[in-house]
Amino acid sequence: MGDYQQDPMVHLELTGNTGMVLRRPFDPTAHDLDASFRLTRFADLKGRCCKVPKEVLEKLVSSLQQDYMQDPDQPFMPMSSPRIGIGLDCSVIPLRHGGLCMVQTTDFFYPIVDDPYMMGKIACANVLSDLYAMGVTEVDNMLMLLAVSTKMIEKERDVVIPLIMRGFKDSALEAGTSVTGGHSVVNPWCTIGGVATTICQQNEFIVPDNAVVGDVLVLTKALGTQVAVNAHQWLDQSERWNRIKLVVSEEDVRKAYHRAMDSMSRLNRVAARLMHKYNAHGATDVTGFGLLGHAQTLASHQKNEVSFVIHNLPVIAKMAAVAKACGNMFQLLQGHSAETSGGLLICLPREQAAAYCKDIEKQEGCQAWIIGIVEKGSRTARIIDKPRVIEVPAKD
Repeated sequence: MGDYQQDPMVHLELTGNTGMVLRRPFDPTAHDLDASFRLTRFADLKGRCCKVPKEVLEKLVSSLQQDYMQDPDQPFMPMSSPRIGIGLDCSVIPLRHGGLCMVQTTDFFYPIVDDPYMMGKIACANVLSDLYAMGVTEVDNMLMLLAVSTKMIEKERDVVIPLIMRGFKDSALEAGTSVTGGHSVVNPWCTIGGVATTICQQNEFIVPDNAVVGDVLVLTKALGTQVAVNAHQWLDQSERWNRIKLVVSEEDVRKAYHRAMDSMSRLNRVAARLMHKYNAHGATDVTGFGLLGHAQTLASHQKNEVSFVIHNLPVIAKMAAVAKACGNMFQLLQGHSAETSGGLLICLPREQAAAYCKDIEKQEGCQAWIIGIVEKGSRTARIIDKPRVIEVPAKD
């Protein structure tokens, strides 16, 4: 284990029934690929698409909700409207068999890191995160969704795709589940994702609509993953690098990148389990719409007239400075920077929150932070004008 302790860039890899082995970062030349190979180049969407605004997506899913109105004669479903069925993190559907629900989610996205194995792990963790946000900790099955880029040459495909699949499967194994199928296609851009399903009783998930005045908001992963992966790509782009090199070193960027990869590939399973232990009143995971976007969605679904106020922003070290140097490009401190496989944003009773944070650090060796409060309001969320930025260092 000596090499692992000396080199923070070494990762632990699952090997089926044999436990864990050490794994160094992906080196294209070790697989007889060109040294300039970058997996993220197969996610080049320039001129081909734009990011769909959160408000537009919410309007689209609201039309689906009209088709999923609960029968008022069904006493079983623990919600007064279909808002949990469609529109937050998961689909939660009562089954024909009494007392059971199917909780299901799907997600997929483009490569954001250049290590194919880690990309597979991140993609799987990202899919599972929606279930964990509901307090679900046991997953019955996963499917994998994979698009192989038509731009990959045969050698690149034969090296990269098996590594992505192995990372995805290893993450599922870590979650205590397995990948039993899925679907693959060819596409101009590489995409990776999946479907996660569990069958559970009502007490196995936490309906995310019970926040009360006096609760606090806890976040279980640092922000800044989008900034970190972009900054790492800019190391090879002099024009971009020149914009940020005065506020960050190459070493800082590489450390932030690896911290981001570790964070994005870490499951939110422990965080979900502790939600039950410490009586969480609801949660969501922080992903593509950023901290504030997801906080606003969670706030809008509360039964009580409450609002969320965020005071603290834990950010991967140096990434707040990088974001500032880029002007309004990321809007990290405004809460709009996209995160991938981010942490859970949890509403916890004030008296339980510190113990929750202490417990998760004890079990995972990773911090969680109290970042805000729940106060009386009109189901909105906001970040104060000058939030406190907490620099979260890369692991040594």
